[in-house]
Amino acid sequence: MRDLNSIQCYLLDMDGTFYLGNELIDGAMDFVKTLEKQGKEYLFLTNNSSKNRYAYQEKLAKLGCEVVPDRVFTSGEATTIYLEDLRPNAKVFLLGTPFLEEEFEKAGFDLIHSREEKPDYIVLGFDTTITYEKLWMACDFIREGIPYIATHPDYNCPLEGGKFMPDSGAIIDFIAASTGVRPHIVGKPNKDIIDAICKKYGYKKEEIAMVGDRLYTDIRTGMNANITTILVLSGETNMEDYKVSDVTANYIFPSLKELGEELNIG
Repeated sequence: MRDLNSIQCYLLDMDGTFYLGNELIDGAMDFVKTLEKQGKEYLFLTNNSSKNRYAYQEKLAKLGCEVVPDRVFTSGEATTIYLEDLRPNAKVFLLGTPFLEEEFEKAGFDLIHSREEKPDYIVLGFDTTITYEKLWMACDFIREGIPYIATHPDYNCPLEGGKFMPDSGAIIDFIAASTGVRPHIVGKPNKDIIDAICKKYGYKKEEIAMVGDRLYTDIRTGMNANITTILVLSGETNMEDYKVSDVTANYIFPSLKELGEELNIG
């Protein structure tokens, strides 16, 4: 097990780890201040590809946490980095919001919008602007054998008041029912999102740790990428869940508050 003092950057899940709804979790800001005092770094990491880093920067600012946009990393950006390695400036048929379209265009990809052009890749994000025509076109392209990628596999996106809205995982199942094909997924719990972070920021895997409240996304990501994992019990997972799970974390803390206190002791 790696010593926490050797970790140079903490990858922070947001909802359930840093905040709950519209309130910061007690001790979350103290944890960030501890890292800054020790000269260590942090990234806010999210699977939600319907928004970009600027939208999350704004949300964090409203909660009292001022960060530069580069401190936020989404599965959408990870997917652009993954695709750049495969084929820079590729033609992409994208099922995504205007935020995600902007992310891909800035990365140099050519977005196509008609059946007359053949894409090099189909990319599925959390598209809250989706239409039947876009789904139909995607299915036709996939049946033609065009490579198919998804930003993340979440079935539902949590909302205020304990409600949910269908996420990209539900759209993956829709397309699979029609085509029999499932995509390569970049986001949590797959290691590609960690590889993308290492490529962009220059970290070595032994220097980073994944901190989150969900076993099957956050902690599984760390296991798949072979990085240090830290489970916090401030969100979805409790100790009863953990004891019966096959997912194991390197460290467990009640919340970021106690993790910060441990770093101060160290």
